[in-house]
Amino acid sequence: MEVKFTVLGEPKGKGRPKFSRRGQYVQTYTPDATVSYENLVKLEYERQCGTVQFPKDTQLEMRIMAYFSIPKSKSKKVKQLMRDKVLRPTKKPDIDNIVKIIADGLNGIAYYDDAQIVDIAVRKFYSENPRVVVTILEVGT
Repeated sequence: MEVKFTVLGEPKGKGRPKFSRRGQYVQTYTPDATVSYENLVKLEYERQCGTVQFPKDTQLEMRIMAYFSIPKSKSKKVKQLMRDKVLRPTKKPDIDNIVKIIADGLNGIAYYDDAQIVDIAVRKFYSENPRVVVTILEVGT
């Protein structure tokens, strides 16, 4: 089995947890931007893939293609190199944070737990239309 879906917009990474003091206690919470993007990932998965969920004992492979917008400030020559995939993004978010926000957003939706993911490939490119394309498949298919 294989599913593929796209999240339109600039790729985001998982934000670090935030802390706030409440009297003697410290409370931990997830930043609003992270929660919003994880919800967007869930909504797009459900909209494009329906209720498909991999079984609990299945080993999964995840492929993530993150396409960042081309900066307007760059020269025509540099923009063309970006379009041709010669120049690729070395900016934030880091690849591991992109994986984390996508994998966590799909917990309980596409699979039981992201611990089922045993193989992952992530690539960053520039594009005229920023997006993240996610493919999930059973290992061995």
